[in-house]
Amino acid sequence: MDCENKVSELRKIGSSRTTSASSSLRRCSLSLSLSLPKQLNDDDESESVSEAGDIGDRELHHSNRYSGSFRLRLIGENAPEHGVVVPISEETMLESNANSLWSRDPNAMSSVTPEHKKNDEKKEVPWVLEYTSCLLFLAVLGILGVLLRYGLQKLFGPGIVGATSDHSYMYLDLPSNMVGSFLMGWFGVVFKEDISRISSQLAIGLSTGFLGSLTTFSGWNQKMLELSVEGQWVFVVLGYLIGLFLVAYSIIFGIETARGANWLYKRATMNLSNLGTDYHWRVDSCKRHLIVILLLLLILASLWCMSIALEVTEFSSSSSKAQLWLGCIIGPFGVWIRWFLARLNGRGLGKSGMLKWVPFGTLIANVSAACVMAALATLKKAVNTETCDTVASGIQLGLLGCLSTVSTFIAEFHAMRGSKYPWRSYVYALCTILISFVLGTLIYSVPVWVENFK
Repeated sequence: MDCENKVSELRKIGSSRTTSASSSLRRCSLSLSLSLPKQLNDDDESESVSEAGDIGDRELHHSNRYSGSFRLRLIGENAPEHGVVVPISEETMLESNANSLWSRDPNAMSSVTPEHKKNDEKKEVPWVLEYTSCLLFLAVLGILGVLLRYGLQKLFGPGIVGATSDHSYMYLDLPSNMVGSFLMGWFGVVFKEDISRISSQLAIGLSTGFLGSLTTFSGWNQKMLELSVEGQWVFVVLGYLIGLFLVAYSIIFGIETARGANWLYKRATMNLSNLGTDYHWRVDSCKRHLIVILLLLLILASLWCMSIALEVTEFSSSSSKAQLWLGCIIGPFGVWIRWFLARLNGRGLGKSGMLKWVPFGTLIANVSAACVMAALATLKKAVNTETCDTVASGIQLGLLGCLSTVSTFIAEFHAMRGSKYPWRSYVYALCTILISFVLGTLIYSVPVWVENFK
């Protein structure tokens, strides 16, 4: 009897300790879930909003399941009203504790299946391969963005449809900015996480490379400067207001249609539990990265060789095609510069990280491209030769058109509107437009007025 009593007492003690441990775990989970949103409402929410469009080469070091889904949830307006973080569940904490114990206990590896070991080995890819494939994706898709932007200019311009022109607030790059913003809702918001599961470099290439090059802020700003020189100030105001309104609703329309397409796809498959978990084409090994790099090198070499050959043929004619092929040659450099500048997004100013909500990388890219484009426009009027016009216009179309972006800018604008502080979106848009226009006026409009250039 004494032994039985001692055994029962020991069982009660063990049960009470287990219960107390479980309750303390619940209390810890509850306290974290209650405290985290308070911390993230200001600093971390501002950082995530600022990183809504692009975070540059830092994105290669972020986990797609955390940073990507967190930002996408915020951009897509799925975030709660008073917080942007889902409370930590007990199962998540238990899983995290199990993972930490697993890492400390070498014997725990015996419980891992061969399939899990294989998946873990595939994820260990040298950073050089990731950087190389990312740069190539940006270059190839950036050139394709330039070609599509040029095609939309010609299609909707005076020659064919006649919906846009150089002398109206319906500027030439408005269709490409609208199309790029619409596609940003698809590939930069709703489906970006799914694409990242296949290849994070492809996701970066689509959003930063293709859509960033398809849209251009510097071209938009330059057309407004030219209207101001002609004294069409009403058109300038309408050009900025209508342009911002149309691209803002283009990304909203893109997000809503992409969600609808995603819902229809899930309804059609009727296999919701396995969606997004089986990706046979995932680029997660050195071998697959090398294959992708070789394919992209071949495509990029073909595009560059074709552009150089056509540029040599068309250069003497000083036609718009000569400007296009020169733009395709130098366009990737603008994409790369913008991608590296994007690492400033969400970092803030100084060691304290002031103004984290301002995407300084995108702001610097757009303003600097607008200023250089204004300087080249002044140079064209001052020199006034066909050669100068071809070279300067090619740089404007390619390098500066790819350096500046509307799709990323409007994605950040949309994220700010859906955050706790929607007024920030209008401050950000106003600062980008005013700084670019004022500096452009000093660089372009004032010399044109003073020297009376035609």
